[in-house]
Amino acid sequence: MATGSYKRWRSVLPWVVSAALLFYVFGYATEWDRLLGALDEADVPRFLLYATADRLAFFLVWTYLSAVALRRFVLHVPIRSVFAIRGGSELARAVSNPLSDAAYFIGLVQLCKGRIDAVVASALVPVVCHFFVMLVQVTLALPFQTGGIGAVPGVAVTAAIAWGLLFAGYGGLQLVRNGSIRVRWLAPVDAWLARFPPREIAPFLWGFAALAVFDVHIQWLASRAFGVDIEWMAMAARLPIVYLTFLIPTLGNFGTRELTWAALFGEYGERDALIAYAFSINAIFLVLNVILGVLFLSYALELIRAVRQTRREGGTVPKPLIRDPNTP
Repeated sequence: MATGSYKRWRSVLPWVVSAALLFYVFGYATEWDRLLGALDEADVPRFLLYATADRLAFFLVWTYLSAVALRRFVLHVPIRSVFAIRGGSELARAVSNPLSDAAYFIGLVQLCKGRIDAVVASALVPVVCHFFVMLVQVTLALPFQTGGIGAVPGVAVTAAIAWGLLFAGYGGLQLVRNGSIRVRWLAPVDAWLARFPPREIAPFLWGFAALAVFDVHIQWLASRAFGVDIEWMAMAARLPIVYLTFLIPTLGNFGTRELTWAALFGEYGERDALIAYAFSINAIFLVLNVILGVLFLSYALELIRAVRQTRREGGTVPKPLIRDPNTP
C-alpha cells in the first residue's frame, strides 16, 4: 500500500510543483505587457537557431558518451541503437521526465540483455562526469564575476558546499579502503568507483568539458539574440546552478527555469525579459523533444509499452537519475 501511494505521489508531484510555480511566475510575478514587449524585441530566427543547436548538442553528445560508456564497461552495443532508444524516450519526456527516464533505462537493459546493475553503473558515468565538470566550471568562473566573488554569494556558497561534499566523500572512501572505518553505504560506492579507473574516465571528462564550453557560448549567443545581454563569465558561473535546480520535480522544468534565471541574472535585464527568455527556451526544448520522439516513433511506442508492462509485473524502473540536466 505504501509503495503504491509513493508511486502515485511521485507521478503527481511534478504536476503540482509545476502548476504552483507557473501560477506564481505568470499569475503573480510577471507583468504581461512587459513580457510580450520582451518577446517583440527578440531576434527570433537567431534565437531559434541557437536554442535548437544547444538542445541538439546535448542530445548528441550525451547519447554518444552514454553509448561509449556502455560499450566500454558493459557490452559492445551498436551506437545507433542507443541513439534510437534515447530518441524514442524523448517523446515520453514531452509528457513526463520520470516516464522518459524509465523508458530509456528499460530500453538500455533490453539492449544489454538484462544486465540491470551494469547498465545503472555505466549510466552514472556521464552523470558524475558532467556534475564534476560543471563544478569545476563554476569554480573557475567565480573570480571573473563583475564585482568579484562577493557579488554572487549564493553561487559561491553552493560551489563550496558541493566541493565540501566531494572531498568528504573522497576522504570517507579512503578511510573505508584502509580499514579505518566501516560505513555500510560507502562500500557499494567504493565498489562502483573501482569499476572505472581514472584513465578510463578521462575521455568522458574531456567530452563534457567541450560540451560545457559550447553550452555557455551558445546560451550567451541565444540570450543576446533575445535582447538580454549577459556577460560570458556570468553565464559560465551561474548556468550550472540553473541546471542544479532541475532536480526539483517539475513538468519539463517549467517554473523552476524561469524563477532561477530571474534570480541569478537579475542585474543583466528586466525580470520579465529574463522570465520570457527562460520560458521560450523551455518551449523550444519541448517541441524538439516531440520532434526527436516522432523521428524514432516505433521505438518510442515500444519503450512506453515496455515501461507499462514492467510496472504491471512489479519490475525495476529507475528514479530520475540518468537524465542530463539540460533536458526539460
